[in-house]
Amino acid sequence: MTETMTQRTTRPGLVLFALAMGGFAIGTTEFAVMSLVPYFAEGLGIDEPTAGHVISAYALGVVVGAPIIAVLAARLSRRTLLLGLMVLFAVANVLSALAPSYGWMLAFRFLSGLPHGAYFGVAALVAASLVPANRRTQAVSRVMLGLTVATVIGVPLANWMGQALGWRWGFGVVGVLAAITVALVWALAPKDRPQPGASPLRELGALKRPQVWLTLGVGAIGFGGMFAVYTYLANTLMAVTGVSPEIVPLVLCVFGLGLTAGNLIAAWAADRALMPTAGGLLLWSAASLALFPFAAGNVWAVTLTVFLIGCGGGLGTVLQTRLMDVAEDAQTLAAALNHSAFNTANALGPWLGGMSIAAGHGWTSTGWVGCALALGGFAIWAVSVLADRQRPEAVLSSPGA
Repeated sequence: MTETMTQRTTRPGLVLFALAMGGFAIGTTEFAVMSLVPYFAEGLGIDEPTAGHVISAYALGVVVGAPIIAVLAARLSRRTLLLGLMVLFAVANVLSALAPSYGWMLAFRFLSGLPHGAYFGVAALVAASLVPANRRTQAVSRVMLGLTVATVIGVPLANWMGQALGWRWGFGVVGVLAAITVALVWALAPKDRPQPGASPLRELGALKRPQVWLTLGVGAIGFGGMFAVYTYLANTLMAVTGVSPEIVPLVLCVFGLGLTAGNLIAAWAADRALMPTAGGLLLWSAASLALFPFAAGNVWAVTLTVFLIGCGGGLGTVLQTRLMDVAEDAQTLAAALNHSAFNTANALGPWLGGMSIAAGHGWTSTGWVGCALALGGFAIWAVSVLADRQRPEAVLSSPGA
């Protein structure tokens, strides 16, 4: 190990900050685009429902890009891969800001989504490698902190720029944040070598392990509950709670605060009891989502409930560490697939919530849909725990970094 590498790895806080900056850039574009739909719809001469397909294009890019990049880049060092992913992300967001038509916008948003899952997966592995095994989840949570803080700061900033300066600036600022991340990772991330024996076939070996699929299932189903409510939260606040449009961003900000708090607290708990923490978060989510229909009529009650729902978002960090334990020597693919599962939930929750609303059950019915999804995730979690008890030797305790 060189002296430079030794110095860098003794400053894990700075490395985690650099990785979190990438999460901040990704979180800003992922969530801010929803609030920019009316503006770029008008700018590109399309209606808003059509413009909403741009969001789906990004999510599709995440789902497709995470496994493909993780497999094809198996022989690259993690630092090199992080730099390449963030360069691609920066370029794709700048291109989105310059998109001349709806068709190009779809293509550029799909391109923007490709690095998303692989970046978070690899960044989590790097973060875990910087700290002792009993602090892995907390290190991963620092990376994910960039994503949660984006919902509090980055999204309002991008939305303000979109309104004040034009919608293209809302995408352009993300390109700038990504470029800053490239510089920070280049300067701070430890120089590593490709993992010994790494290959696409070895990464694909993760798909042979039932516990990997069970963990992904917990995320894809259990996380869907949060998105079922969040997607229609603004409509519920105005139609049911009766608040003015100016209050909606404040409640959304409270959701982001809950997401941030849940991420930090869940990480601390998971480093002491990983699977019990995951199960507890799923039950927490089910309870808070079930409370939503009753709280929706009062602005104070619904704001508190939204904070509680946000706290359940700490599940993502916990599952990221769980995948490190069950993926064995196929770490990169399994870590990246966690974010494919997350975006599957992002599609499933709103779809089922929308079906309930369309069926005439009202805006608040998304809470019951969300509760059912959280309990579905808990059922998969229970299967995973039972499988662990039958074959405890199959679960590794090492960080896999």
